[in-house]
Amino acid sequence: MKRLLFLFLTIFFISCSGSDSSDDGGNNSDTPQVKAPGNVILKSPANGKVCETGTSVSNLKSTVDFSWEASSNTDTYDLQVTNINTASVINKTGLSTINTTIELDKGQPYIWNVISRSSSSSQNGISPSWKFYLAGTGIKNYAPFPADLKNPKSGSTVQRSSEGKVTFSWEGSDPDDGDQLTYTLYVDKVDGKQSPPSEQVNISENNYDLSLDAKAIYFWRIKTSDGINSSFSLVYSFRTE
Repeated sequence: MKRLLFLFLTIFFISCSGSDSSDDGGNNSDTPQVKAPGNVILKSPANGKVCETGTSVSNLKSTVDFSWEASSNTDTYDLQVTNINTASVINKTGLSTINTTIELDKGQPYIWNVISRSSSSSQNGISPSWKFYLAGTGIKNYAPFPADLKNPKSGSTVQRSSEGKVTFSWEGSDPDDGDQLTYTLYVDKVDGKQSPPSEQVNISENNYDLSLDAKAIYFWRIKTSDGINSSFSLVYSFRTE
């Protein structure tokens, strides 16, 4: 009888000890979690427009005011502005305000975005990217923005259709209201800059199916025209299966 009583008490104390340990573990779950910074909402310069609000500092340059809305859980902001034609980049980092000014070349297309950072998180918030043209002296019509190439993606391997075709797609835009855009599709095995056949010139759609060889490397780009001015996209490369 004494042995049974001893065994019962031993099991009781072990059970209680395990219950206390579980309760302690539950308390640990109440530790505050670090929240990542939110994504910034951009305000100005407006997306896809000609920026007329810059302050001219010379015949070639203007200062442009950039602004955005404050994001949650954010200590500082990094602003990145890229000249689309030259690929030159201007970075302003560690900004504690939601606006800043940068001096830029007139008559050029730019793309910009803002990264939000927090000292207590390794994650960052990233805004969408907006495009704009900085107004130039005497310019009446601005060239279209260089097209955004959607498919095939650069560095990808592409499966051809049963007819041996690949679908090319892109997105074009223009800062001048009312301009009708047409596109020329450059595709070759050299550099994406060889003269295309006539059927690939002045395309009105944003996609095109083209027969290609299997197991080959191709280069492609898009020329966008508004009837007066034109622009070229980056050159992408891909491989066919």
